[in-house]
Amino acid sequence: MTPPAAWTVVFYKAADGAVPVDDFLRGCPVKIRARLMAILDAVAEAPPPQFSGGGQWEAMHGDMGGYFEVRTQGPKREQFRLFCLLENAEPAELRRRGLAEPSIAVVAGMRKPWMTVFTRTDYLRVRAMGDDYLGTMPRRIAT
Repeated sequence: MTPPAAWTVVFYKAADGAVPVDDFLRGCPVKIRARLMAILDAVAEAPPPQFSGGGQWEAMHGDMGGYFEVRTQGPKREQFRLFCLLENAEPAELRRRGLAEPSIAVVAGMRKPWMTVFTRTDYLRVRAMGDDYLGTMPRRIAT
């Protein structure tokens, strides 16, 4: 049996050309940035439906249903998260979306102190970026 093909990782680009995930990653400690990207690469290689990453890649629930979260922990147990959407469809539909292959679309990143939670407003901001991303055809992406 042929193993499933790897997916591509793309970053959401806002209408003004900003790439929120790039800004987030630049603000992360170097080791955390490297770890987040290594997790994304491992998920893409698996690919996502087959990845089992021991809490590093999790499907979200409730108001964030449909999103996936890359998770890692930094100094003083600070929590770092990337919020992703999966783009998987027939080849013609992927081309219509401006994607050459199935992709992990990284929409946003956030960090929080250990033992705290993101607020509803935090999640609404992520969803607004995700809605903007999904509302464009072809998708606005930075690769």
